[in-house]
Formats: sequence, C-alpha cells, structure tokens
Amino acid sequence: MEEINQFTLTEEGLEEQKRLVLQTIERNREEVQKLLQQEEKNYDNFVRPLQLMEEELGFYFTPIEHLNYVKNSEKTEAIYNSLLPEVSRYYTELGQNGELYKALKEVDRDPSLTPERKKVVADLIRDFELSGVLLPEAEKERLKEINISLSELSSTFAQNLLKATESYELILEEGDVEGLPEEDREAARREDGKYRFTLKEPSYIAYMGYGPNREKREELYRAYVTRAPENGKLIEEILKLRHEKAQLLGFANYAQLSLATKMATSPQEVLTFLEELAAQSKEMAEEELRRLEEFAVSQGFQGRLEAYDISYWSHKLKEELYGVDDEIYRPYFEKERTVEGLFAFLNRLFKLEFERIDTPVWDERVSCYELRLPHRLVGRLYLDLEAREGKRGGAWMDEWVSHHIDEKGRRIYPIAFIVANFPPATGGHPSLLRHSDVVTLFHEMGHALHHLLSTVTEPAVSGIAGVEWDAVEFPSQFLENFAYEGEVLREFAIHHQNGEPLPEELIEKLRAAKNFQSAMAMVRQLEFGLFDMKIHMGYPVDVQEVLDQVRREVAVIQPPPYNRFQWSFGHIFAGGYSAGYYSYKWAEVLSADAFFTFVDNGIYNEEIAESYLQEILCRGGSRSAMENFKAFLGRAPDSEALLKLCGIKRR
Repeated sequence: MEEINQFTLTEEGLEEQKRLVLQTIERNREEVQKLLQQEEKNYDNFVRPLQLMEEELGFYFTPIEHLNYVKNSEKTEAIYNSLLPEVSRYYTELGQNGELYKALKEVDRDPSLTPERKKVVADLIRDFELSGVLLPEAEKERLKEINISLSELSSTFAQNLLKATESYELILEEGDVEGLPEEDREAARREDGKYRFTLKEPSYIAYMGYGPNREKREELYRAYVTRAPENGKLIEEILKLRHEKAQLLGFANYAQLSLATKMATSPQEVLTFLEELAAQSKEMAEEELRRLEEFAVSQGFQGRLEAYDISYWSHKLKEELYGVDDEIYRPYFEKERTVEGLFAFLNRLFKLEFERIDTPVWDERVSCYELRLPHRLVGRLYLDLEAREGKRGGAWMDEWVSHHIDEKGRRIYPIAFIVANFPPATGGHPSLLRHSDVVTLFHEMGHALHHLLSTVTEPAVSGIAGVEWDAVEFPSQFLENFAYEGEVLREFAIHHQNGEPLPEELIEKLRAAKNFQSAMAMVRQLEFGLFDMKIHMGYPVDVQEVLDQVRREVAVIQPPPYNRFQWSFGHIFAGGYSAGYYSYKWAEVLSADAFFTFVDNGIYNEEIAESYLQEILCRGGSRSAMENFKAFLGRAPDSEALLKLCGIKRR
C-alpha cells in the first residue's frame, strides 16, 4: 500500500511552492505539445496524462491558496496574488487550445470507452467549449483577459472582506455584557477589565444573541453589514465581466453559462423552484415573526423589532418555548470530544476508522488523521476548527489531492481540509461548541467524505470533481441532519467537567426545537438564492434595487436602509456559487429524501448505509447525480421530503 503524499503546509515552504507552481506550468505547456504530436491518440496516452498534469499543478498550488485563507499574512497574500494571473492565464490557454479539443473529440468516438471514461471525455469537451475553444482568436484573447481579471477581482474581494473583519473592534463596559455566557465574556475580556467584540463569527454571534445593550447591538450589526464598502465597485466590475464572458461564449447571460454545468436546465427553472418554496414558506415565516414580536412586547420591549433584535429575542423565545439555550448545551459539546464522537458515529455507520497522526501543520491547533475502511486505506484529513487572527471567516471543506492512479500505476490517496471558526479555547477554558457548530462540523465532514471515500481512479471525476454544482451539497446536508438524532448525540454529548451525558430531556428539547423559526430561515436562504440568480440574468443591473425587490417579495424581516449585505457575499463574489447559491436548496431535496430513508429504516441499517456508501460517496462524479441517486434508492428524489424536514406544511 502506497504512502499518502506528504508536503509541509507551512509558510516557510511557500517560496519553494511558488517555484514548483511556475515550473509545473511551464513543464505542462511542453507536455501538451508532446501529447499533441502523437499520431495515434487514445484515452491512455492522451486523456489520462492531461488529467495527471492538472492534478500535479493543483498539488503545488492548493497549499498556497489554503494558507492564504487560514494563515493570512503579507507573505501569503503577496505570493498568492503573484501566482493568480499565471495560473489563470495557463488554464485559459489550455481551455482554448483547439488542437487539444480536436483530439478529445476524436477520443470521444472510441466505442471501447467505459462509462466512467466516457464521462471524463464528455466533461472535458464541455469545459473546453465553455473556455472559448471555438471562438475566433481575438475573442479568445479577450476571454483570457476577462478570466485573469475575474480571478484577481475575486481574490481582492475576499481580502477586502478579511481585512475589514479583522480591523474592527467594539470596546464595551461591564454593564454592556451582563447576561452573556461566561465563556463568551472570558473570550472578550481585556486586561483593563473592558470587553472587546469583533466581527469574527464567534464574537459577533455571541453579542448579537446575548448582548443586552440594544444600541451596541445595532452598532455591531451596522459594522457587520457595511463591511468592505470598496467591494461595491468590485461587484459592478465582476458582474460586467461575467456578462461579457457569457455573451462571448454564446449565452444570453451569466446565469445561463453557470447552469451549463449544473442539474438545473435554465434560470427560469431555478426561479420557479425558489419562488414555489417561498410561496409555501412565507405565510409560516410571517407567523413566526409575529410570534416573536408578541413575545418581545410581553417582555417589555417597545417599538418595532429590527434586524439587530432578531437573534437576541429569538434566543429568549426559544428558551421560553423549549427550554433550549445554546449555553445549556455548550458544556456538552467540547470540541475534541465532539470530533471523537463524530468519528465514532461514522465508524458505526460506515465502519470508517480515524487514526490521528503526527505531521507538519500550519498551526498548533490543527490535527491530522488517516482514514481507513475494512481492507483499505482511504486518505488523509486535516481539521482546523478554531477561530483565530488571519483566518477567513466561515467554514468550508477543500480538497488537496484526489483519489486516482498515477502514471506509474500507483494508487494515490486523497487529502482534504475541514476549516471552521468555532469558539477558541482560551485561558484554560476548552473550546465549547454551540449545537449549530456541531451541525456545521457534520456538514463539512459530509463534503470531506464525498471527496475522500471515492474509489474512482480518474481524477477528473473522483470525489466531488465532476459532480454537478447543485448536487455537491447533497452529502454534506445529508450528514448534518444526524446531529439532531438522539442515537448519534449519545455518542459524544458528555459534560466536559463532570462527565455526565446530555440528559434525555435536553435531547428531546433539542429535537423539538429543531424547526424553530425554520420558515424564517428558509425565506432568508431563498432571498440569497433569488438575489444571486437575478443579478446574473442581465446587465446592466442595479444590484441594490434587485436585492430590495427580492426582499419585498420574500423576506419577512426588512433590514435597515444602510444594510449592504452584498459587500460581504463572498459565496458568489469570491467563491464558486455565482448564479449557483440556489444549490443549497436544490441539493436539500436529495439530502432530505436520503436522510428519511435512513431514519425510517433504522439509522444503523447496514444495507442502506452500504448502498449510500457505494452508490453516492464512492461514485463521486463518475455518473450524473441523478443516476447516483436512483442507483441508491431505485427511484427519483421526492421533493416533499424538504418541506417535511423543515416542518413546513404544503399549502
């Protein structure tokens, strides 16, 4: 059994990494010419080498991109930004190489191609066409310029957001933090006795949920929703260039271009899907808000609830209705114990084993594991879960190496990262998670398993590669649902001080409260998805007007006029979700249906678990997502499962 690839993921290795990226780009250019000179081209001597070249480049470039996000510094930023134009130029040149495209079309005619290889070739041909391979030379050059500019603009957007988040602080007096959980007070306490709150998620969430001073909550909220105003200009330029790119490639708008690689077939299909969900959810969301307003008034609140009041009063109402408060649960979700519990659950579900290993990491709080199934090594997983300075907000999974067979016939094992921003351990206090953090951990682990458990040997369709973007959230959403199941929580919900298990009463309350304000949460996600799709359906576009219009149609909480949420919408302006944010809800239909199959037949049903493992996780992108789903359950997904999961009754 071959060893998993190892590489030092530290800032000290960045200069060497940069040299290897540039060297690999030049070598790949030479190799492409050699491949084209072959008289008889087939899958083995042409398509596989192309894939392996891209895998090698990703192996060297991914750590640089990763470190820029998790350990941002002037050095990581400078090296990453210097490479972006080179990498973008290389991929655009590759995608516009007409000789490569012609050769792929020839290979595609080979009747002996397996279905897996057939999909690799079909995906490559599609991607070449979307890269402008059929365009006249002048338009190819323009497309190349656009791609380079878009990569730079997206990077700048993300860096502006990170810097704005890092630079803000709100200093408060003792009286302003009364009622905050002790762990959050300790995390915010300064040596002079005052308290420091920031826009980083654990700090921001803590004060918005428990901060008693309404004026200070608004001050913090205003700073949060007006971060990085310079991103406003970037958004205009990004949308302009995306529209131009789409039209160069023969699409009416960028939304159509985006959907060319997704399950949904048209922007209108997406709008209909989202609008129907909104129609089913808004009445219930309005009722949830009305209930919240009545509760706040009963507690002495006067006036109108604003956006910066919602989290505060929702916490209080949730506790009133269900006896559920994050702070009651946090002592039972110590980070290390929770991670071990997740591992134990996955072992029981899939017979998956996790072994912690000692290897160089970028921060002392990062841990690394090797994963095994019976009879085979699976891959390697890095966990970086606590918030810290220089780390991008949010949570995500990123892949470094794909499962595949290399040019020497050796099995290469996959590697993945899970990154989050959970409350950090401070001053002798361990990292204690909110239940929402536990859900996030399960979610990202679902992505990681989708990547790591692949048995596909072609890197272009291994793991999440080749999976339609609006299906890629399926395994992550599927797994997060188990974070509410008593059978699972009993694996790890243990009080970190006295060792007592989470009482059954609290488990039942957590489950009962699962869909608390679920319709309000639904319409908020639909707001994001509709906004994203609509701003990409034409140009020029008044971004603020579109957002305001969408809010008038589906939102039940109208934010203050100064709210500029779009300036920090990194998912679509600095990530991969442009004209694709709807994917969260689209994939949730698949995930809800799969989840109820497990629950209705016993969570630890070996036959169902094995089918899910083999037909969904191991298959990756080697078949369409719909084929995978039908192979798993023998039928198409049932859309009613999503409304059932959220506790929303169809009207």
